[in-house]
Amino acid sequence: MKPNLRRVAAPWFQCYRPVLVASARLVCFPHAGGGASFFRPWVDDLPAGIELFSAQYPGREDRLTEPFASDIRELSAGFAQVLTSASDLPLVLFGHSLGAAIAYEVAGMLQAEGQSPSLLVVSGRQEPFDPSRLVHLMDDDSLWADVAKAGGTAQQVLESPEIKAMMLPVLRADYRLSETYRPSGNPLLKCPVLAVSGDKDADVDLAVLPKWGELTEADFDIRVFEGDHFYLKAKRSALIGEISRRLRQQTSESVMP
Repeated sequence: MKPNLRRVAAPWFQCYRPVLVASARLVCFPHAGGGASFFRPWVDDLPAGIELFSAQYPGREDRLTEPFASDIRELSAGFAQVLTSASDLPLVLFGHSLGAAIAYEVAGMLQAEGQSPSLLVVSGRQEPFDPSRLVHLMDDDSLWADVAKAGGTAQQVLESPEIKAMMLPVLRADYRLSETYRPSGNPLLKCPVLAVSGDKDADVDLAVLPKWGELTEADFDIRVFEGDHFYLKAKRSALIGEISRRLRQQTSESVMP
């Protein structure tokens, strides 16, 4: 019998919603500069029976002393190894922005081990890679301005020199990770893919979102919410409801004769 994920999660994942008798598991991958705690509030909107795990990237929160990741595939392999060791429940992978690329890589790695997720949800990223973005090469002020443009960051945070000095190395490392990533001929996914975005996200061209559908042989759909790059804060309840509905659909179909 494989171990429960809660026993092997650290330091790769934080479990914010342990469930004694769980029916499914939602695993979330945060944006550039984000930590696992970004998804802690999701606990309030999750249906009963769904465990919530959030990925923790090196160099922040309880992994503060670790060096930043330099390669998405290497980072994704660490997450995939932990998830593979505890494949006891239907799994949904959700990734926002940088996290969308990581979730996509993890999905492929799990599939290669015969443990394809039930659903992949990619958010705030118009395709797996975007060669037009080179924010990691900008000077500090320009990079910080890009953070402000994306929305989702309180004005008092943006105006704090201390927070700016603390966050810039994390952001630059994550932007480099995101912007230098190039998928390399991964096999088509076998799981459904849902691409999600805010309708005013300056970093996402909605016309490009269908490119995610070219990466799976299963169903593909797009859902657009009102909001900017961090639409998922204000629309958290609706987004979780959408994910939950699709998970119920997938799991009910999987047990049909």
